[in-house]
Amino acid sequence: MYYDNLTLLTDLYELTMMQGYFKNQNRNQKAIFDMFYRTNPLESGYAVAAGLQQLIEYIQDLHFAPEDIAYLRSLHIFEDDFLDYLKDFKFSGSIYSIPEGTVIFPREPIVKVIAPIMEAQLVETAILNIINHQSLIATKTARVCYAARGDGIMEFGLRRAQGPDAGIYGARAAMIGGCIGTSNVLAGQMFDVPVKGTHAHSWIMSFPDEYTAFKAYADIYPSACILLVDTYDTLKSGVPNAIRVFTEMREAGIPLTFYGIRMDSGDLAYLSKKVRKMLDDAGFPDAIISASNDLDEFLIDSLKAQGATITSWGVGTNLITSKDWPAFGGVYKLSAIMGEDGHFIPKIKLSENTEKVTNPGNKKIYRIYEKESGKIKADLICLEDETYTEDQQILLFDPAEPWKKTRLTPGEFTVRELMVPVFIDGKCVYESPNVMEIRDYCQKELDTLWEETRRLVNPHKVYVDLSPRLYDIKISLLDEMSR
Repeated sequence: MYYDNLTLLTDLYELTMMQGYFKNQNRNQKAIFDMFYRTNPLESGYAVAAGLQQLIEYIQDLHFAPEDIAYLRSLHIFEDDFLDYLKDFKFSGSIYSIPEGTVIFPREPIVKVIAPIMEAQLVETAILNIINHQSLIATKTARVCYAARGDGIMEFGLRRAQGPDAGIYGARAAMIGGCIGTSNVLAGQMFDVPVKGTHAHSWIMSFPDEYTAFKAYADIYPSACILLVDTYDTLKSGVPNAIRVFTEMREAGIPLTFYGIRMDSGDLAYLSKKVRKMLDDAGFPDAIISASNDLDEFLIDSLKAQGATITSWGVGTNLITSKDWPAFGGVYKLSAIMGEDGHFIPKIKLSENTEKVTNPGNKKIYRIYEKESGKIKADLICLEDETYTEDQQILLFDPAEPWKKTRLTPGEFTVRELMVPVFIDGKCVYESPNVMEIRDYCQKELDTLWEETRRLVNPHKVYVDLSPRLYDIKISLLDEMSR
């Protein structure tokens, strides 16, 4: 079920192109590929980068084992000299990336690969597979957490995920996006993140009555006593029996440190308000009210607007599958190729669809913040040899509508370069933080977004601009192509 060697986790055409490069004199020619996406997922105003650690692990273990070579030979489309080359294959290029947990926007490189074109071609599919999946789930989670307005979100989706890997790495991404814990025990072990859960309806049904089931559970877990109250009747049976157990615990001198109820059905707004009053009247104002049942950011937002008293949310299917937007849409495109003089030649992809026209050249990204608020003003994609500092004037313009301009003067903004080196000449130079550290970093990143950008419906757009030099190169290439 789990593989250390993911070298063949690729599309066949990556390997057929590799053999094509191998048969031509340009097989060791260096190229630059950018991984980026064109449209924010979920109709959101942003996305969250995730998956870099798994990309690192994939690159570090990239090799063709004897059984891989034997399988490729059995396809009868690869020649012996190419297969012999693959026996000693090792990634020797450089990779730059935006760190995990960073807020990202369309058309800017998330990952940049600089390598001999054969190597850069091979890693395309796996990079897209890893980054697309985790970035999608991290983005979905950030939206769900925003809707909860500070309440804890627990990831409960393992049984509905599309297979074990999606469940494991989806849980990892959900933690990065803001969850306080996951029900996935293997993810907890692998990534050292909190695991959380209570009991199922079957626990209640296996006892003679609901009270006996609650009492038995409280005896075993007195310091983590969250009781599921909707097996029979939430208001007439479940909550009264839970209150009875909490009362007995208090009378027995058992500290009620972490306790409350969970609901998994019914009108959660109506029920939670009734439950809150029952718990408060019984002397348990600090009892937690948690809820699950096909929740997503829109339902949580609606329940909040209706005055629901829920303070803890278990979100499963809609989060782990990103049910309403099941694909991130990241792509991987050639942006430059090295000429005989050792300099990169910018390359551009044209399309009938304007949004599919790529940005050429060897690029980097600066993030520009409003100094007073610390909020993101815009992102600026520029050429690798360009430098932007806070003591110079910066002209921003919309590359799609270049007459729309904003001029920033020194003292009113700060800048930060986003991409960091991950591999240099085949050697990993980046040490990934642990998942909980990435989660903390992500929360700080989300705080740099304006509220208008974070809203769930019709969010404000953050502009991703091009430097004048990069814009001129792009226009020049477009003009050249049109001739």
